Amino acid sequence: MRKILLAASFLAFAAAPALAQMVADVQFQPGNYGTMVSGTIKGDEYFDYKLGAKAGQEMFVELKVDGTNGDGSAFFNILPPGSDGVAIYNGSTSADGTAKIQLPEDGTYTIRVYLMGNDRDTGKTVGYNVDISIH
Repeated sequence: MRKILLAASFLAFAAAPALAQMVADVQFQPGNYGTMVSGTIKGDEYFDYKLGAKAGQEMFVELKVDGTNGDGSAFFNILPPGSDGVAIYNGSTSADGTAKIQLPEDGTYTIRVYLMGNDRDTGKTVGYNVDISIH
């Protein structure tokens, strides 16, 4: 009986999907208003960068692809505090991969980097650099 339970537990664990989401807190060095973060994502993964800001501040975000084995279709969204996935900025609609927005409220904002199209669907890997500043 114990072997059956152990095998069932292993199968349940093995069948669970791996979490695709990765999260990192963004902090600026003292006296600086910005920083750059870098990473890689693959397929349906996404990476959330979280940082605190105040209402009325202006956030600037620019994403540049830095190596890919696909088309390099990386984008970012900016999610407001408490968002359930709804963005206040959708990078897939930007022609140049940059955002400059005035923040509507105090709290923790999320910059979500993700893939679309063939790169997402075929599990390609894309490297990126994201320049972030708040004034």
